[in-house]
Amino acid sequence: MRVNRDFWKGKKVFLTGHTGFKGAWLTFILSSFGAEVTGYSLESPTAPSLFELIKPEEKIHSIIGDIRNYEYLQRIFNESKPNIVFHLAAQPIVIEGYKNPSATYSTNVMGTVNILECIRQSDSVRSFVNVTTDKVYHNNEWCYGYRESDILDGVDPYSNSKSCSELVTACYQRSFFNDSSSAAISTARAGNVIGGGDFAEFRIIPDCVRAALENRVIEVRNPNSIRPYQHVLESLFAYMMIAEAQYKDRKFAGSYNVGPDESDCVTTGELVNTFCNAWGNNLTWKSLRTDLPCEAKFLKLDCSKIKSVFDWSPGWNIKTAISKVVEWTKIYQGNLNVNDCMNQQINDFMEIIK
Repeated sequence: MRVNRDFWKGKKVFLTGHTGFKGAWLTFILSSFGAEVTGYSLESPTAPSLFELIKPEEKIHSIIGDIRNYEYLQRIFNESKPNIVFHLAAQPIVIEGYKNPSATYSTNVMGTVNILECIRQSDSVRSFVNVTTDKVYHNNEWCYGYRESDILDGVDPYSNSKSCSELVTACYQRSFFNDSSSAAISTARAGNVIGGGDFAEFRIIPDCVRAALENRVIEVRNPNSIRPYQHVLESLFAYMMIAEAQYKDRKFAGSYNVGPDESDCVTTGELVNTFCNAWGNNLTWKSLRTDLPCEAKFLKLDCSKIKSVFDWSPGWNIKTAISKVVEWTKIYQGNLNVNDCMNQQINDFMEIIK
């Protein structure tokens, strides 16, 4: 099962977090497929910003608002009368969670409550996907991947708040969305995503990009940590696949891991080596000491469920994903048209996964 471009034409989609990295890519895809998108988010969290570079305001209804402001969110939501909802709005950075845990919890937990309340009181929504993270699981430093049935208990404030978001969603599903006439509800737990246009702080590929653009050595935190890295299009097309499938048939609702194959669960050091080789110009890196209180050294996902239910498999391996990041970045560096690059990458990806 794959995403059907024609399905999305004319669908009313409500997307929280549309100004972030993943949100901007998803906005770009949905609008190019002909969906009627209403985006609700804070201002772009980075400068430069992918959202501002691609200028999607011309194609969508973009609303700047706080997911914690329920009254305003509900008003915009009711005006848009969406058929499908994607919830991406979040405080997404582990280190920021340590710096400001209260804001992290209020955004990631109450933000989820607020969007679910809007859906609960709506008669137009048929499909909802809450995007969380691979870090929702209680980390045992296992050498094998976590499954959807494993314990949800993220250890740091960011991860734990996303575990709470999962629990809130499960509770609402059982309490308010358990009959055939209600919206189908799913959560998607994706691994670390990479892609062109990510300018966030404290993320490894943006750190690599900044160093490359400034022609300096990359500083790498925890080079021996293993993470399930994947291109952003892998996760976004999986979210859309789930949303489309459960829109048509509620039996597809559930929780799904979205991650790369075993061979692409690499150490951060291996990831950076791949980036340096793809970039060229003798780019190098060094290990950076860190005092971060608690960060998993080993984290992988078992994606057997999504593979079984949807006959899904990743499209691009890690080497290809990195090459796509470098391609986008060099187009950006040369002040060329990143929209054309993104359209081409989307088309190339759809050719692989069809």
